[in-house]
Amino acid sequence: MAQRDQSSGPLAGVRVCDLSTVLAGPYCTMLLADLGADVVKVEPPAGDPTRHYGPPYAGTPDHGRGYPGESGYFLSINRNKRGIRADLRTAAGRGIVERLLARSDVLVENLRTGGLERLGFSDETLERVNRRLIRLSITGYGRTGPGAERPGFDFIIQAVSGLMSITGQPDDAGGEPTKVGVAITDLVTGMLGAVAVLAALREAERTGRGQRIDVSLLESTVASLINQAANHLVGGAVPGRMGNRHPNITPYETFATADGQIAVAVGSEAQWLRFCAAIGLPELATEDRFASNADRVRSRDALRAILERRIAERSTDAWLAVLVAAEVPSGAVRDIGQVLSDPQVLAREMVATVDHPTIGPLPLTGLPFKLSRTPGSIRRPPPLLGEHTDDVLAELGYEPGEMEALRRDGVV
Repeated sequence: MAQRDQSSGPLAGVRVCDLSTVLAGPYCTMLLADLGADVVKVEPPAGDPTRHYGPPYAGTPDHGRGYPGESGYFLSINRNKRGIRADLRTAAGRGIVERLLARSDVLVENLRTGGLERLGFSDETLERVNRRLIRLSITGYGRTGPGAERPGFDFIIQAVSGLMSITGQPDDAGGEPTKVGVAITDLVTGMLGAVAVLAALREAERTGRGQRIDVSLLESTVASLINQAANHLVGGAVPGRMGNRHPNITPYETFATADGQIAVAVGSEAQWLRFCAAIGLPELATEDRFASNADRVRSRDALRAILERRIAERSTDAWLAVLVAAEVPSGAVRDIGQVLSDPQVLAREMVATVDHPTIGPLPLTGLPFKLSRTPGSIRRPPPLLGEHTDDVLAELGYEPGEMEALRRDGVV
């Protein structure tokens, strides 16, 4: 019999049935897989839609099937998983998933509300199949309430959650509501889903019972509003767009230098004193209108005008040398190419390489968590469509003849 994915990570021995597609669910299951879980990704016959999100594509295209190769998008969120291809519209396809769920610890799915039930997998059925099964459901708006049936997309949730209303340049600077540069709503939801799964696994160890976890893009994004939500709930204000300025702290923003942009974050009164001295304007620290953070927030426009003129006089590197020496948090505004070649990023192994069957050496972002005794790892490249179908079916007890019949009938 084929062997399950072996890992020494903290989630070694945990099996995850991944019915999710696109980003929030696959990002959640990749985090679990990075920590050692055996994740079996079940894709529909056409594959996860992100296989066609591109360019860029890598590997060998199949023009006959209209397959352009492996998309960078798919590759970025599906490492460490085994992949099977099954048509859940068929009874035989659903039978494969039922066998997999009976042997799994976690199910992750992001079907629209009621979608799993329409496939025949109600909570009652899943309890019967595996009473220890943890069932993470990721939806756009939650499984209850007046918006429960609506489909959820990161871009739309960034708009309706209020996140877009506080992102971008203000109206008086010609700005408009702007999305974040990555699908942050999906990513936050995936992370919160992984946290909830870990908590439910711990509880299942004590009780022997699984449970349903209900996580939505909307709620995850509203939760991430943090201090901006408090600015309204506590202070009554409706926050607006401020560009790179912070609503509660200043100076905490970007400034143009003689040759680029620099970010400065003065987060305490001690840092304010050091900042003023470092930029050669110690007298600012003694002015009443800039004496405290609250004073500076009230006088932020006047302060910015002074700082803009001063910081524009020297290069980014020159200012960084001065500010770093003064222990004032600061950094250059860099592009992604610069970031992924940065010595600190490389030293922390945030660029990793894994061998891919059609691409060869495949560079990926690394693991952001480092555990001292049971570290996570990158053990597998993202799977080809249906790459591990036979291995997984064998583990589930299917005989060679049964597998051939499933393939002949188009189930796998």
